[in-house]
Amino acid sequence: MTLTHAEYKAIANNIRPNGQAFIDGKFCDASDGEKFETTNPATGQVLANVAHCKVADVNRAVAAARRVFNAGTWSRAEPEERKEVLLKVAALVRENAHELAVLESLDTGKTINDCMDEIGGEVVNFFQWYAELADKSFGKIAPTGPSALALIVKEPAGVAGAVLPWNFPLVMAAWKIAPSLAVGCSAVIKPAEQTPLTTIRLAELMQEAGVPDGVINILPGYGETAGKAIGLHNDIDTVSFTGSSEVGRMFMRYSGDSNLKGVGLEMGGKSPFIVLEDAILDDELIEHAAMSAFWNGGQNCSANMRQLIAAPLVEEFTGRIIDRVKAFKLGDPLDPATDIGSMITKDHKEMVMSYIQSGVAEGAGMLMGGESDFPGHFIKPTVFENVTPEMKIAKEEIFGPVLGIMSVKNAEEALRIASDTDYGLHATVFTQNIDQALHMARSLPCGTVSVNGFSEGDIKTPFGGYKQSGSLARDNGTEAIEQYLQTKTIWVQTKNT
Repeated sequence: MTLTHAEYKAIANNIRPNGQAFIDGKFCDASDGEKFETTNPATGQVLANVAHCKVADVNRAVAAARRVFNAGTWSRAEPEERKEVLLKVAALVRENAHELAVLESLDTGKTINDCMDEIGGEVVNFFQWYAELADKSFGKIAPTGPSALALIVKEPAGVAGAVLPWNFPLVMAAWKIAPSLAVGCSAVIKPAEQTPLTTIRLAELMQEAGVPDGVINILPGYGETAGKAIGLHNDIDTVSFTGSSEVGRMFMRYSGDSNLKGVGLEMGGKSPFIVLEDAILDDELIEHAAMSAFWNGGQNCSANMRQLIAAPLVEEFTGRIIDRVKAFKLGDPLDPATDIGSMITKDHKEMVMSYIQSGVAEGAGMLMGGESDFPGHFIKPTVFENVTPEMKIAKEEIFGPVLGIMSVKNAEEALRIASDTDYGLHATVFTQNIDQALHMARSLPCGTVSVNGFSEGDIKTPFGGYKQSGSLARDNGTEAIEQYLQTKTIWVQTKNT
């Protein structure tokens, strides 16, 4: 249920965020007492002083997670028991959705509508879906002769680490926590230092739902301290990371420098939105084009900023996308009428603005947008025309509200330009020709291809990338649990009687 602006502000006025770590069932400060501030990027208001966890805190959390894992309190519990507890988590998130959404909006600058959709929808669904999967995952029996019985069984990997991004804080927490706990792992979670508050609050709800002490541990801190300590820890069995490709490389090195732990990576993207000549430029297509670039202020790894439009359609497409983008409202994230909120930090805003300036300098035509005069870290939705493949804005991930229109002669040129990137996360293709659609979908080197609509799929479909967008691991779907499982063969010799 959507509330009014005044009702959301009333909730915000009554929130008292907790900035402590959650280790072994207790909220606590960092071992050395150090803290950092988290602020509202839309206003600059300090929201909380947050525990700055480091190596000693990671060691405490991993020891607790290992102790409870070895004890079997959760790891060897009946799967129906884990299911029941995770379903209670889902129910508590739903019950507290308005509070969580407001807290997330304050901490991120995201619009309240996006926060409500994500928390009241996706986060609840993730805990429900993986809860129901807990008692529906089966091993196999390999074919043998009568002298043996070959069992292939799945076991929880042990202690799972997760390092989260700032753009979808609670959704990403659910992406990691729900499948890892469903299969019996214990977890050590580091939320992004910019947005730790809803993940800390989630720990309280999980404890209320009955998750045993030590099974879930939340360690706010910086990547170079808590994140690095998780990556290098010799008693963490697997790590799932979502963030930049640069930091993803670090986690691969951390694994090699420690215990060769499994590393699942979901990283950046430079995703194309392709409109072929036979596509119909109706309102639905234009809506998908606008949302693919500007959803969450463009702070989305699968944002379709590169819009490759068949040359005969470029003029009409450009006019219609400008009209649609002009309708976006920039403003107070707690106002349900707002469509685009704030950039996450001053530094991030400056980086996005540097990309916009480079687009102008390299000869792209800026049709609208640029820096906003609002207080906070706002950027107006920006549209470029006449973008060419060699431009910086066409090659590098911007992670902000920028859409670039590129003219292409035909499908093969679109495919060539779309594929000419170090990334491979997502692509959208519009065409009425099913053969053409399948050809493009099969040829594009990326983890998700959406046809005739921008979509990342849903909870049932795996999400991840090719090339420098990810590793072989996937989030979502039944594939997500593979990050948190070991495969064991049990070979039993039998005697004929």
